[in-house]
Amino acid sequence: MRQVINLSLPSEMVDTVKKAVKDGQYTSTSEFIRGLIRDWQQGHLLVQLKQSQEQIKKGNSRVLKSFKDLR
Repeated sequence: MRQVINLSLPSEMVDTVKKAVKDGQYTSTSEFIRGLIRDWQQGHLLVQLKQSQEQIKKGNSRVLKSFKDLR
């Protein structure tokens, strides 16, 4: 289910978003914002992965029997 979030942005940022949409880089303002959130999520996952790799190197790991064990 989709929900509406209202954002307040400086004029320069609004201009950037509108230009990206006008130039065809994104189909809409919403898609621009969704793209930013996806990029953030991927970056966040990479940070978590690197932290996990460091823990494994230190010997602090555990065996997972299923994806439910990730929680």
